[in-house]
Amino acid sequence: MEVEYSVDHDGFLRETCSHQEAHIGQEDSDYVPPSESLPASTRCMIVIFELRLKIFQLVHDTFTVVLKNKTLLALALTCKLFTGPALDLLWQDLRGPAPLIRCLPQSLWKVTGKKLEFQRTMTFDDWSIFCKYNHRVRSLNTAVYWMVSLDIEIWHALSCPPFSLPLLPNLVSLTWQGDNETFLYAWLFATPKLTTLDMSRLGNSPFGPFEQSMLSCISMLCPSVSHFRSHFFGGDTSTALQSWSHLKLVNTGNISEAAILHLSKLPSLRVLRFKLPSIPISANTQKLLQYSVFCAIEELGVECEGRLALLDAFFEKLSIAPKVISCLVTHGVGSTPALPALISHLSKACAHSSLEEVQLTITNRPVDHNASIEAAAFQPLFTFRNLRRLVVEADCSVRLNDAVILQMAKAWPRLERLFFHPYYHLSHDVTPHAFVTLLQHCPNLVSVSVFMNWSTIDGRDISPVIPYQGFAHKALSEASFGSPRIRHPTRIAAFISAIAPNVESIEAWDPDFCDDHPYFEKYSARWKLVDHLVQSFSVVREQERGRKLNGDAGADEEFKGSYDHCGVVQPAQQIENGEATVGGVVGGGGEDSEEDSGSGDEYVPYEEQVTSEEE
Repeated sequence: MEVEYSVDHDGFLRETCSHQEAHIGQEDSDYVPPSESLPASTRCMIVIFELRLKIFQLVHDTFTVVLKNKTLLALALTCKLFTGPALDLLWQDLRGPAPLIRCLPQSLWKVTGKKLEFQRTMTFDDWSIFCKYNHRVRSLNTAVYWMVSLDIEIWHALSCPPFSLPLLPNLVSLTWQGDNETFLYAWLFATPKLTTLDMSRLGNSPFGPFEQSMLSCISMLCPSVSHFRSHFFGGDTSTALQSWSHLKLVNTGNISEAAILHLSKLPSLRVLRFKLPSIPISANTQKLLQYSVFCAIEELGVECEGRLALLDAFFEKLSIAPKVISCLVTHGVGSTPALPALISHLSKACAHSSLEEVQLTITNRPVDHNASIEAAAFQPLFTFRNLRRLVVEADCSVRLNDAVILQMAKAWPRLERLFFHPYYHLSHDVTPHAFVTLLQHCPNLVSVSVFMNWSTIDGRDISPVIPYQGFAHKALSEASFGSPRIRHPTRIAAFISAIAPNVESIEAWDPDFCDDHPYFEKYSARWKLVDHLVQSFSVVREQERGRKLNGDAGADEEFKGSYDHCGVVQPAQQIENGEATVGGVVGGGGEDSEEDSGSGDEYVPYEEQVTSEEE
């Protein structure tokens, strides 16, 4: 049988066979050069199996897909000693079953558009080639957008192999995404060795009884599953979950109280994300959950729909020690007043020394602009001294002020991210002083998002004295300030670049929230200028620090000629509204005092100018 190998355009092995010269091909692959004719390093690689496998694994882990597959294919064709390990790695991770079909004789299949079709019936010889590779596959992922799909007739043929199922006997990881036709063929790949199962369905077709039966069948065929993720529209995976006793990670949708109790007793469960039933947890379940449950949990994410009371009932009697807690309420109109009670229950349910991240999300339909939360609601969280991340995404106003920001800064010295939705929390009581205080108490803070009133900086000229005795926070890289109105981008940028010289991104007046505001273009342009100037000012400050450290020696030589050109500096001009411009560049313009904080005008780039009519 003459064997020809190639790598297709996706980088996968393709083999075509005829019934001639089979013995010659086998003899070639068996040949091993005499050891005395090879360099010492090559002899070591051939003789020491572990070294050989390590090198092949390095090729698999570091190269791009196409280059990796071509290299492994070349190694597989080098000699018999290389063939097995190289082919194992070549077929280890499969993106859809199409590569297995395309390695079969081309007389069997054809590609029509983005679909693979059979031209004839599979023979025993075809299946023999299939079996040369199927046992090497360890991971199968069908959730690849560019993947060539299989015609339904191919699925019918794969359902009737001349050997016992599963099709991939050594599969340990299955990521299965299918439409109404192909979803149910997932059972063909259910193996006792499977440890990771990720299932989703295209479209919004309901996850009905038939699909639930199929998933229950898979759970019985795959008793070793430890990582399970499901993304179904309205599906309940409770029956399957209760069949597994080695779960470490679960990310699913609706589950029953019985499934919750089953999961709570698993000693291996580390990560759990699920959706609560639509009715509050029963008193009997609450009683059972107050004992030793979720003993190994590190991340717990709970979702409910409509009412925050569902979350209250779940957390009321719990006693757990996770690192991460996330609560999501969808369509939570009217849930805002119940948020303080939930925060109180969380502070009682979670061990104070372990919790590092809290995420609270309430999505209203429609947004309730009149709803608000007092800052005092977050005081129970101050007991979590190791808190690193607090994210509050509630479509309502949180009434923050300088005093509350100071309390948070002192309570959470390890804080890395503080996020309050800056486009709903429109209180003007947080000032730049609170911003600096937060940075001073939280040296690891990387990201902050809160609405801030910049009038104290915007209304004063840039001081020749470095603010806050030269304090500079090194860790902060991104900041979001909502939609504050400013008139002097340079003053704001100078302050921020002094306090947080390493900040890489400043966001304000996001078009997703502010594009319908009558002054959106004007203020958005000014904050873009702030972002640009902060980067420039930070570079200048770094240059100045370098000059002070190294002295002025060599500075003239380094920049000699940099400005030796024929450019002409245009004189300052006056335009109709009294604004100063240079070379005809028009500034952002002044506004009425009720629109802006501060006074005076500021230069902005020409492309960001605002006409007097807009102002």
